[in-house]
Amino acid sequence: MWAGRVLHAALSGGPRGRRAQSALAQLRGILEEELEGIRGAGTWKSERVITSRQGPRIHVDGVSGGILNFCANNYLGLSSHPEVIQAGLQALEEFGAGLSSVRFICGTQSIHKDLEAKIAQFHQREDAILYPSCFDANAGLFEALLTPEDAVLSDELNHASIIDGIRLCKAHKYRYRHLDMADLEAKLQEAQKHRLRLVATDGAFSMDGDIAPLQEICRLASRYGALVFVDECHATGFLGATGRGTDELLGVMDQVTIINSTLGKALGGASGGYTTGPGPLVSLLRQRARPYLFSNSLPPAVIGCASKALDLLMESNAIVQSMAAKTQRFRSKMEAAGFTISGAHHPICPVMLGDARLASCMADDMLKRGIFVIGFSYPVVPKGKARIRVQISAVHSEEDIDRCVEAFVEPLESGLGEHLSS
Repeated sequence: MWAGRVLHAALSGGPRGRRAQSALAQLRGILEEELEGIRGAGTWKSERVITSRQGPRIHVDGVSGGILNFCANNYLGLSSHPEVIQAGLQALEEFGAGLSSVRFICGTQSIHKDLEAKIAQFHQREDAILYPSCFDANAGLFEALLTPEDAVLSDELNHASIIDGIRLCKAHKYRYRHLDMADLEAKLQEAQKHRLRLVATDGAFSMDGDIAPLQEICRLASRYGALVFVDECHATGFLGATGRGTDELLGVMDQVTIINSTLGKALGGASGGYTTGPGPLVSLLRQRARPYLFSNSLPPAVIGCASKALDLLMESNAIVQSMAAKTQRFRSKMEAAGFTISGAHHPICPVMLGDARLASCMADDMLKRGIFVIGFSYPVVPKGKARIRVQISAVHSEEDIDRCVEAFVEPLESGLGEHLSS
């Protein structure tokens, strides 16, 4: 009855209703001002609607014909692989649409435990734990592991999910300059007074395409008694000789303590994340990691797809080698055309433009030329470092890659080209 009286007062324009309307009007004004600021800065992000399955060629709402897709995290092209899709359908049929529960109540099926064991085997770790996403894995790790007696040392350009996860914990926080090992060593020396020291870094940095110097990080960690955590979301499945990630690529698999990664990129592209590492750590996370304890289990179809993707990867590394060659083809041709490409040897190929409006306009122009790419600007990347991030997939053909390069070069003769060269 009280709710009805409040609603009646609001509708009748009484004092409470007028105050509520005034607060809502104030909120609308604040939000519109904020949104207009984003538009005015040229950093407004629109969502293009795809009307087909994910792949090297897609259909986009409002655009006639097929489009070459160069902005997905579908590194191995497994998002639409027929065996991956069939595995998802089989899991859906056998285990249902979902669990309607968190893991520790009645949300753990045999396929969840099987996939966790497979992930641990793949990374050559003791155990693994699944989350709805790697963002959740990063949100769950630091708070559960670290106390006010401990310290975490984080690269300044770490992914937002690492930053947010660290914010949730009560450990002492140190931030070292991007890939700067002298600064990391200084921070490690300063952190010697703490119980545990955890160095946290992305393995591959998704906006710049550069790779953490894990050999040096592990050397410093050993010298100063620290643990090493690596987020491998943009490395798992395709970096290293067999796709194990940056720790395999750089020969330090036995020196990295904890790995967080995703099922939502190279490993099928659906959803899900995980932590893999020492058995006691995984056991602790099952008891204390809030995103694990209070989130529904991953649906069976996602589990089935990811499990099959891992099977395909462990059967052969041919797809990994194919993507490396295609990445080098794009990078070398773009650099020969005069473009600056950030990073090295990674399928993330950021075409550095600097200006946010230019990045946005050029991405729109590329779509008209049949190439789907996205411009990135502040706050996703620092101000003045806007870029178009091109991502190479193993299922791109050499002709696809050459056409993408041509689409970048063609505007050099137009007004966009004049802006680009200025």
